[in-house]
Amino acid sequence: MTRALQYTADALSTGGLYALFACGLSLVLSVARIANFAYGSVLMVAAYMLLVTRALAWPIALIVVIASAVVLSVAIDRVAFAPLRRADAVTLLVASFGVSILIQNLVVLIAGARPASVNFGASFNDAVSIGSVHIAKIDILTFVVTAAVLLSLWLFLTRSLTGVQLRAAAEDFTMSRLAGVRANRVIAVAFAISGAIAGVAATLLTMQSGSLSTDAGLQPTLIAFIAVVVGGMGSVVGATVAGLLLGIVSVVLQATLPSHLLPYHDAILFSIVIFMLLGRPQGLFGARAAGARI
Repeated sequence: MTRALQYTADALSTGGLYALFACGLSLVLSVARIANFAYGSVLMVAAYMLLVTRALAWPIALIVVIASAVVLSVAIDRVAFAPLRRADAVTLLVASFGVSILIQNLVVLIAGARPASVNFGASFNDAVSIGSVHIAKIDILTFVVTAAVLLSLWLFLTRSLTGVQLRAAAEDFTMSRLAGVRANRVIAVAFAISGAIAGVAATLLTMQSGSLSTDAGLQPTLIAFIAVVVGGMGSVVGATVAGLLLGIVSVVLQATLPSHLLPYHDAILFSIVIFMLLGRPQGLFGARAAGARI
């Protein structure tokens, strides 16, 4: 029973982090129809900002980290994607790859290619005891922060005028423009929110690992894209739920696989995804995504 509760905490923490990855990526995809591979670079730069702001008080450092991710995300849209608004999906995909490589190499030039350590929020790696169960504080923090971010995003999308415009753009971008929605503004807001989520996710991820590297955004981006496909292309809700499920299944496999199969953990996880897509190629929320993307 004790181990089951500990694994549950791990599963919710990992699933919450994966849900954040997927939500940030899917929001841009649903609104702007851009498969933004530069999302991982935004996350990586935000993580490195924790190193830059290590001398500041943690609330200020956190604000700087999230703000830097927002600014970088919006700048990527303005510089790389805005001039290509009418380009096809392949061109946009290549552009996102180019931006990602450019940012990664700039960080290598500035910070070096060697991994670095950061102790931001190191105290959260301690465990808190709940009866006989010992749960890492970072797991609790990750779940609580994820829930707060997703609830805030839902309220924004459903209760604010800009949020309604985002949902309209995700539903039918052409019709929303004819109705008076300013396309560039809506897309910029989507990139800004995606950047803010990337900043939060990068902070939590770095607090868990305690290390930084220039390829830190690669795995989160891969996970996010898998969640987008599993959840249903264009559905933010679907991608978020799929991210949560991927995290839970990953922890369950880690806990239940025999030791000789643990090296094949990722292969087994992705095989499960493949078999699911063979049975439901449109994704978990594919049918709903055609009618309501957000």
